[in-house]
Amino acid sequence: MEKNGKSVAIIGGGLGGLSAAISCANRGYTVSLFEKNDKVGGKLNILKKEGFSFDLGPSILTLPHIFKKLFEEAGKNFNEYVDIVSLDTHWRNFFEDGTVIDLLADMQATKAHLEEKIPGSGKEFQRFIKYTKDQYAVVEEKYFDKGLDTARSFFTNYSWLDLFFKLDIFRTMNGGVSHYFTSQYLRDIFNYFIKYVGASAYNAPGFMNLMPWVQFEYGLWYVKGGMYNLAEGLLKLATELGVSTQCNAEVSKIVTKNGEASGIALADGTTISADYVVSNMEVIPAYEKLCNENRHFLNKLKRFEPACSGLVLHLGVDKMYPQLAHHNFIYSKDQKKHFDLVFNKHKLPEDATIYLVAPKRTDPTVAPEGCDNIKILPHIPYLHEKNNYTQEDYEELADRTIDKLERVGLTDLRKHIIVKDMWNPLDIQKRYYSNKGSIYGVVSDMKKNFALKAPKRSSRYKNLFFVGGSVNPGGGMPMVTLSGYNTAKLINGEL
Repeated sequence: MEKNGKSVAIIGGGLGGLSAAISCANRGYTVSLFEKNDKVGGKLNILKKEGFSFDLGPSILTLPHIFKKLFEEAGKNFNEYVDIVSLDTHWRNFFEDGTVIDLLADMQATKAHLEEKIPGSGKEFQRFIKYTKDQYAVVEEKYFDKGLDTARSFFTNYSWLDLFFKLDIFRTMNGGVSHYFTSQYLRDIFNYFIKYVGASAYNAPGFMNLMPWVQFEYGLWYVKGGMYNLAEGLLKLATELGVSTQCNAEVSKIVTKNGEASGIALADGTTISADYVVSNMEVIPAYEKLCNENRHFLNKLKRFEPACSGLVLHLGVDKMYPQLAHHNFIYSKDQKKHFDLVFNKHKLPEDATIYLVAPKRTDPTVAPEGCDNIKILPHIPYLHEKNNYTQEDYEELADRTIDKLERVGLTDLRKHIIVKDMWNPLDIQKRYYSNKGSIYGVVSDMKKNFALKAPKRSSRYKNLFFVGGSVNPGGGMPMVTLSGYNTAKLINGEL
């Protein structure tokens, strides 16, 4: 690619930063990326311990065409850099009364399975899928593809017909789900698609029900050898395109003058000039830590409240649990109460809905022979003034979580643990500088922000841009990758 004489400095090597780096390099910019940790990937991270390989962050890949676009623009083949495999069973859903329901890759097979489990639900599922398909079509056409960034652009680009008759803006996500399903089992299952963005189905707007269509239409994928290989593939592509990447290089300041960003300063005192600065650090921490913004300005950003955090347990166990699928959900007896405690009252859940990943069903290399690799993630509040939880509090929640798993059939799980690693919101905040330990960036809430995130272009400084889960279109691997791609188009004047 012929250089255009302009330079871009990128703060942070998460998927948003890597995507922006690749997309800017594809457009002829000279790109330098600086990552404070010892490897790129951001929350897409990896831990190897005693023969176990744990994906510390994301564990589900959807919308693979968004990632492939980065490679196609560079004239490369995604499959030569990243090896992905589709999963026939998307989720296995467990309830404490012994009910088990699968979501399968094939929609017709899912419909038949649901009908067998709950007579009448097959037709409900068919109607629901039509609704969720329609929601995705409206959102993809403009919000995703045009990179819309503000409420004004949202209402300018969408017609009244779109807003009042196509897009589900007057109900919550739960309202939409409950309209189609009469079974509480299925209401709980489809409400929990909100886990992709770390919000509450009782607070998020109805059009967030686009997520089931994303999963059924575009598949649910695993990266062979571990999800971190996606970051490795993106780094390889970025390097081939001439991106300069420095790890263990913490940025301490965004250099600004006369309302314009002109470069960055590293913690070791080095200053790097750049025509454009892109921050993969979340918007509020970046303004606070790197721009030293005043409280008055930061208060204007309150609507961009953090999404939830999580208690992340990685367990190596010396036996296999054959009843588990690759992805599993174990539901709270009262999921509405669970959502209320975490998102409204900012308290640790008494009986959490648990996401459990057992990747050895797809990849035997992630654990020694005869052993299982289990990741457990209940959603919990971000670090909030209403809570001041200690390590002991988080350990007690971990114990309650393991108790619940043992009740639903993972017999003697505690006795079989031979490797244990645990992250709480304080650990997440310290490692990634995420806003108050959030995992997913900004919360999707119809009253606070209508599920819109912060703009990618800074309103404060010319030539400063943001990528990642705190900006539109939001959290999750494909969305943060899309934010980087669209930011490069913004810089290049294409949007």
